[in-house]
Amino acid sequence: MRTRLAIRIDATLERWFPERRLFLRSDSDTRFIRLKPGTQLIAFTGGALVVSWTIIATAILLMDSIGSGNFREQAKRDQRTYETRLNILSGERDARAAESLAAQERFSSALEQISVMQSELLQSETRRREMETGIEVIQSTLRRTMREREAARLELAAIKSQLDGDTNGSGEVMASGSAAGEAIDFLSTALAETAAERDSVRADAEEALIRADEMAFEIRLMQDQNDQIFRQLEEAMAVSVKPLDKMFRAAGLNTDTIINQVRRGYSGQGGPLTPLSFSTRGSDEITPDTDRANRILNQMDALNIYRIAAQKAPFATPVQSGFRFTSPFGVRRDPKTGGRRMHEGVDFAGPVGTPLYATADGVVVHAGWQSGYGRLVKIKHEFGIETRFAHLSKINVNVGQKVSRGDRIGDMGASGRVTGPHLHYEVRVGGQAVNPMIYIKAANDVF
Repeated sequence: MRTRLAIRIDATLERWFPERRLFLRSDSDTRFIRLKPGTQLIAFTGGALVVSWTIIATAILLMDSIGSGNFREQAKRDQRTYETRLNILSGERDARAAESLAAQERFSSALEQISVMQSELLQSETRRREMETGIEVIQSTLRRTMREREAARLELAAIKSQLDGDTNGSGEVMASGSAAGEAIDFLSTALAETAAERDSVRADAEEALIRADEMAFEIRLMQDQNDQIFRQLEEAMAVSVKPLDKMFRAAGLNTDTIINQVRRGYSGQGGPLTPLSFSTRGSDEITPDTDRANRILNQMDALNIYRIAAQKAPFATPVQSGFRFTSPFGVRRDPKTGGRRMHEGVDFAGPVGTPLYATADGVVVHAGWQSGYGRLVKIKHEFGIETRFAHLSKINVNVGQKVSRGDRIGDMGASGRVTGPHLHYEVRVGGQAVNPMIYIKAANDVF
């Protein structure tokens, strides 16, 4: 059975690969090599495999080259788009900063106007009280003069009745008449002076009433101006405080805790933010204007606290020049091993030597080499926050050094466990890693 199968196979191979002889001739002899059908089949198969492998390898190389070119072009387009977006965000941030400065200038101007209006209001109140006191004196004088005039009239009537009814001797009559005449002259003079004084007092009283009406009108005008200034301040404060409050809440921070913590560190009192009092009578009564002004001052105090807190939390971007965002926060494929693992920060790729900046005020607690991170800088901030800058090529700060937002802390590099130059940036709250983009995105609408 096997012999027949072998004969059939040989016949089939003989049909496609007939037996050939390869002659080798020398000067003295001629030899030949016999190429059986099986040998030719093996040689043909090997050659076909080699040619196929060459074609497939060439196709793979060409496809990889084309794919790499497309990927580089896509990466360049993404980089240009991202840089354009960053430029737009930078412009918006500058516009927000300009608006904040303008709002601060409006606050200062409004406070100066409030101070001036308060001084004018106090002066007007003092003048009004002086006018009221003068009017009371004039009225009391007028009443006293009228009482004296009535007494003089009664005394004159009594003297006349005494003269008319007196029937004694002529000497006594003449003496009485002479005395009565002198009394009448004195009383007439006193009445004339009293009448003149009364007219003068009445004229002064009318003038004082007119002046009081004018002062009341001026006070109403000043109150309207104060109300307008208060409204502008309240609107400006609402526009300034709400974005900051929203920024902290978007970052997952408790605003009440932050305000209390900053207030404990800045607990001094005095200066322009001391609660106002508009009372001119020495009483502790709180007027509506006083309460309104104190509410605005409290909002300004909260605004200042938010601004202080914003400097102490990492709301800035660590790289200010051109970069490429290469890896987000979260679980990803490990670029070294290919396995899945947690990436506890974000990566910003750029050239070696790209400047890196502190994202908030703080104290450097580590500045040196750490396994995996390479050259690493750790900065401790307020509110239990810590930032980490890894894979640096150069470190510009020392342990214990205080840094402010925007200070240059080092340069981008490729130290440690990396595949290329980039910055690995982490934000940790209470020792737990959080997404740094939460802080960066939260600040886009404010700074």
